[in-house]
Amino acid sequence: MDDDREWKVVHALDGYEPEIGTLLWMLEDGRGRLKEGLAGIEAAREGAILHWSPRPGVNSIGTLLYHIAAVETDWLFEEALADYTPAAPVAWPDALLPHDMRDQQGELTRVPHEALAAHLGRLDAIRAILLDAFKGMSLVEFRRPRRLERYDVTPEWVLHHLIQHEAEHRGQILERRAEAERYLDQ
Repeated sequence: MDDDREWKVVHALDGYEPEIGTLLWMLEDGRGRLKEGLAGIEAAREGAILHWSPRPGVNSIGTLLYHIAAVETDWLFEEALADYTPAAPVAWPDALLPHDMRDQQGELTRVPHEALAAHLGRLDAIRAILLDAFKGMSLVEFRRPRRLERYDVTPEWVLHHLIQHEAEHRGQILERRAEAERYLDQ
């Protein structure tokens, strides 16, 4: 076997039903890609890059990072855990999400003075809550629809949605970083 050869293989996270662990691995892989895309921002330019927007109404990196955290929390607690009690108790992380997801105009909440480390710490803490919540969940429970007011949803679909949601915003974030760096280099 060639030691330099890269392996592109999906794994299941240990400690979960294999099908659940596979989706959680995909979720974690996406988070790793997001963090890689944010690595190496110069400390002196971090605030300018995180909070830069090319024009009013276009979300900054900081806004999108807060949004990713808020959406992950909301889908976990409102959908995936609806009518289900996880093996270990979990509570909504009020301290991590002090702002509403949207402002009074319906725009994503702007968090203009947070450092990248604070955003990443929030994302890590919320992800730890999500991973704990899925520990001990059976495959039957994972695929059992939760009947909500407007729709039925399974925890399986929630993880699918969160993978897609973060991937879509990761693309915006990486583009915004490139735009901000070009703007600051002018």
